[in-house]
Amino acid sequence: MTLGKVVRIAVLLSVTVLFLAFIANSGGHSSAAAHPRSERSESRCTPVGGTVMTNFAVVTPTSTLGTATGDLAGAVSASLLGPPTSGPGNTVIFHVQHHFVTETGDIIFVDPAIATSMPVAPGLFAILTYPVHINGGTGKFAGASGDITNIGEVRLPNAPDTAGGTTVFRYSGQVCFAAAN
Repeated sequence: MTLGKVVRIAVLLSVTVLFLAFIANSGGHSSAAAHPRSERSESRCTPVGGTVMTNFAVVTPTSTLGTATGDLAGAVSASLLGPPTSGPGNTVIFHVQHHFVTETGDIIFVDPAIATSMPVAPGLFAILTYPVHINGGTGKFAGASGDITNIGEVRLPNAPDTAGGTTVFRYSGQVCFAAAN
């Protein structure tokens, strides 16, 4: 695998991770605004799920940009924090920073993420593990925290069967929102 292919893979994974993190923090549908649970008055937690789809090299060669659907619907981007590295058992590791904006304009803050992938064909990677941690945001995500996991694939821009790089992920997890004042 050439360094260019690895960088493209890393960019695709970064964008995907960013998008997923954005989804986890956006809160999603109005049903996510349910009343706080009586056993936990300081916050309310809700399960979240949906998809993230991004394209590589929209803004820079090592970043992605796309959309999130489901409970964290909005826009997402991801940037590689460095070149991908080799991991155990022929895996490829990507360090990614995500950026999320929900449909309502809230921003979701996420910690840098690590995506572990496995090459399955030239330019195509399966995501083995891709946890994303939400650590606040604006609007309804102010004071929120949560964790989501992702599964999916990354197709690099130079893959033999495509004209451009893409990512597709399914996310699921939980977001805990701060109690309203």
